[in-house]
Amino acid sequence: MRIRQLSVFLENTAGRLSAVCDALASEGLSLSSLCLADTEKFGILRLLLSDWERAKEVLERRGYVVAVTDVVATVVADEAGSLARMLGEVERAGIGVEYMYGFTVKASESAVMVLRFDRMDEAISRLLEARVHVMSSVELFERATLFA
Repeated sequence: MRIRQLSVFLENTAGRLSAVCDALASEGLSLSSLCLADTEKFGILRLLLSDWERAKEVLERRGYVVAVTDVVATVVADEAGSLARMLGEVERAGIGVEYMYGFTVKASESAVMVLRFDRMDEAISRLLEARVHVMSSVELFERATLFA
C-alpha cells in the first residue's frame, strides 16, 4: 500500500518549476499530484505520477537531484472531522506525520490525503485496522485520471 513519490530539489529561482514540468511533459509523463514547499533558497517539489521510474530518469538526465520516498494515500470523506479521526488513529499509536498534502478528485465526495509517516508499516496497519481506505498505487492513479 506504499506509493512511490519523487522529491525534486530545486533552486528557488524563476523558471525552475516550469522547467521540471516541461521536462516531464516533453516525455509524455502526466502528473497526478504535486506539492511544493520552499525555503528562501531551495524548494522541494513532491510529485506523484504513475511512471515514477521513467520520470526519475528524465529528471536526473537533466541534472535534477531526485529522491524516491514512500508515502501512503488515504481516502477522507468530505465531512467535518474525517481528517481528525484518521490522524487520531495513527497518533494514538505514537506514529508521527512527517508531512502531508491533499487533493480532491473530480465528481467525488472525498479527498485523497498523501502522508509520510515516521513508521510507515505501523501507520498502514493502524489505518487498515481503523477501516481507513488506504489506496494502492493502481487505485490512486486510476482515480486521478478517471475524471480528468
